Order: sequence, then C-alpha cells, then structure tokens
Amino acid sequence: MTTPDLATSLRALRDGGRKLLVPYITGGYPGWQDAIRACAANGADAVEIGIPFSDPVMDGPVIQQASQAALEGGTTPQSVLEEVPSLDVDIPLAVMTYYNLVHHDGPIRFASRLAEAGVTGAILPDLPLEESDEWAAAADDAGVATIMLAAPTAPDDRLPRIVERARGFVYSVGLLGVTGERDTLAETATALAERLKAVTDTPVLVGVGVSNAEQAATAVQVADGVIQGASMVRRLMESGPDEVGRYVAEVRAAIDAV
Repeated sequence: MTTPDLATSLRALRDGGRKLLVPYITGGYPGWQDAIRACAANGADAVEIGIPFSDPVMDGPVIQQASQAALEGGTTPQSVLEEVPSLDVDIPLAVMTYYNLVHHDGPIRFASRLAEAGVTGAILPDLPLEESDEWAAAADDAGVATIMLAAPTAPDDRLPRIVERARGFVYSVGLLGVTGERDTLAETATALAERLKAVTDTPVLVGVGVSNAEQAATAVQVADGVIQGASMVRRLMESGPDEVGRYVAEVRAAIDAV
C-alpha cells in the first residue's frame, strides 16, 4: 500500500484548521508495527519511525533503551524498511535516523530505499544545514521530504535559511538537550515556534520535551502541531501498542480542543 505524501498531507490538514500530531515509534522494538497502526487509528496525522542507530546523539534514555533493544534483537535499517509496506496505514510515514546510515549507502541509494518502502519524509538531526546539499538534492529527486531542525539558540538570520531548505514541516526543537519527558513545557518551545512561523508558511511542529496531552495543547496554541517521542515509546515499552493508541487519542482530543 502506498502511504500519502507527507508534505502535501500535512499542509492540507493544517490549512483546513487541524493541529498536527506526529508520534515517534522506534522501529524494530517489539510491537512497533502494531503501535504505528494504533497511532493511525487514533488520530495521528503522520508517524515518525526511528531507525535504530548505535550512537543516537539526540535521543534520551527512553528512546536509547528502545533502540538498543531493537539492535540487540537484530534490527537493521533494511529490516525496518521492509516492514513499512505491510503496515497498511493511510497516513504519511517519515524516518528519523543519523547520517552515518545515509553515508553508508550513499544519499541517492538511501533516498531511493526510503521512497521504495513508501516513506515520504526523513529527519537527520546530526546533518547540519551547511552540509545537507547532497542529501537534500537526492531526497528531493526521490520524493522524500527533508525535515530540517531549528534549535532554540538559532539566531534570527539563520532561521530563513533553515526554513527555505525544509520540506514537509519544520522541526522546532523545544529545548536544548536530548529527547525525554519533562514536568513542564519549556518556554523556548513556544518562543522558537513563534519565530519560525513569522518566516515560513511550511508547517511548524514542536518536538523534544512535549511530554503529555496538556503540554501538547499548550504548544499548539502557537505551533501547527507536535511531535511526541519519549512519552509514546515509554508506553510501548511498559504497556504495549494498545496503550500507545489510547495515549494518541488523549493527545488528539487535547489539541483538538485548543
């Protein structure tokens, strides 16, 4: 089954007044396929699939633990991508991984493998804007949206360059540091989203540190949507796919009420 195009789908939903919800699920962790199906069934607008990597510099303890378990279980980039067509969901799918895996294949081959699997977006958090041209060109040619990240520390003159290169959506990093659940939503999360929305019409989604439904509702008062990783993956590890679906429905209801 062909999944929808990420950029086209998210923009249409945003333009229709919907706040966007993109859960992150670690590919290869036991139950990950059913967790993605549960996300799709309960109101997710896209899903970000983590391709496990041995040195995940952006990931906090929860996602690191899930990635390590997946790797120990024999997960490879190829094994994750081979499963994507059988997920049979009607929402776009993106991957999040690290540039070492792209470099290993070469940008053209890696982008082609994503496209062949039905993946229409990619997040590479350790690939700086200044070094992204080769990958971004290959991804554009393959129909894979390169989702650029913007950090809270980015000066104003850098943001237009980031959003010009971004496809699909702009990943507004909520705070400095790694992914993980936190008691409160950092003030930097909404401040950066506001700065980005002032310079782009591409959807702006806040990720890193959006830890529950209440924080998601706060974030979307400014941003176009949220990405939630650690809170999703923790529920998958502790309680399984059904609990992921229940939580997605909870967040969906909270952001729909804004």
